[in-house]
Amino acid sequence: MTRMPRDYRRLWNATGIDNLGNGVFTAALPLLAVALSRDPRDVALVSAATYLPWLLLSLTAGAVVDRVDRITLMWRTQALQALVVGVLAALVSAEAISVPLLVVLAFALGACDVFYDNAAQAVLPDLVPKDLLHKANGSQQVALIVGRQFVGPPLGSLFFALAWTLPFALDAASFVVAAALLARIPKLGGGHTGSAKVLDGLRWLKGHRLLRALALLLGVNTFCGQLANVTLVLFVTDALRLGAGTFGLLLAGAAVGGVLGGVTISWLVARIGDLRALLASLAVNAVAFVGIGFSPNVFAVGAFLAVSGFATTVWNVVSAGLRQRNVPSSLLGRVNSVYRLLGWGLMPLGALTGGLLAHRFGIRVPYPVAGIVRGLALVVALPVLIPALRATPR
Repeated sequence: MTRMPRDYRRLWNATGIDNLGNGVFTAALPLLAVALSRDPRDVALVSAATYLPWLLLSLTAGAVVDRVDRITLMWRTQALQALVVGVLAALVSAEAISVPLLVVLAFALGACDVFYDNAAQAVLPDLVPKDLLHKANGSQQVALIVGRQFVGPPLGSLFFALAWTLPFALDAASFVVAAALLARIPKLGGGHTGSAKVLDGLRWLKGHRLLRALALLLGVNTFCGQLANVTLVLFVTDALRLGAGTFGLLLAGAAVGGVLGGVTISWLVARIGDLRALLASLAVNAVAFVGIGFSPNVFAVGAFLAVSGFATTVWNVVSAGLRQRNVPSSLLGRVNSVYRLLGWGLMPLGALTGGLLAHRFGIRVPYPVAGIVRGLALVVALPVLIPALRATPR
């Protein structure tokens, strides 16, 4: 078995610790929002603020990522996030938090995520050989899922039940530790280009038919993902009449499928190819979302969430590998930023739309709506994807 380079292992450790804290935060944030307001629109507003920076800052972040040392940018971003979450913990402890303040702090954390995530994907080809990218991306996804969805959410729910401040203090500490680990990775040098013009990434992606189609398709799917999942906490606590602890366990259940996808992705791609794996993941996710909306109990919801987690991980790993192998390293940060702008820019609108749908038509409605729209988007994209699929060896 090929051993991963030492610097990649440091990155992987930082990813695991960072996402453990993020998982705690992922459960605690909506629980805090629900504790402050039971209105689905307020809960959706907090989620929308988290993803709004992808629409506003993604292109700028791409240019920065291609101009500066990526590792340095990553650990400094983590340090800034530690400060922001520390402020949130202090406000919660002082009982001075409100929905508007939560929106502002969620936006600040989301802004840091834009720079960190763009740098993290762009730096990977500098740390591992190209023939190990699927394995490296899969391992990163496993670390992300285990921390953010499997271990973190139950801890976040438990700590929130004990004291509202605890999960946010733990998240701040995880950022500090992750930043310290990243700072131990040697600098990779300055940016790859002196100008790092934002439009260069846009022009490159526009000229690549397959990656352009995948970016647009990602935009529809992430819109639908936020539309459905933004009120999941209310779905669990109101429609299913379950407690906060169960919400964290459901998120952990979804992670089981994600972990399975991360550890089997190399085998799956070797068997059926990149694009077949992408098409299957999109179709399965559409069905899973419809299933969640009509689930009669928590066990059915958990099963469909696990299926969705598996499909989402397959999509994330394969699509990231396609970009890392096809985009020149000097452009990777900017192309990733345009890709993420197209793919994640609609997430705030999806969150707001989901909140409005849940408020007007009921908590269950967003899931089948999202599943149907995802299925229709896949059908529309097939004329572009199928020719590329047929040109790809099995």
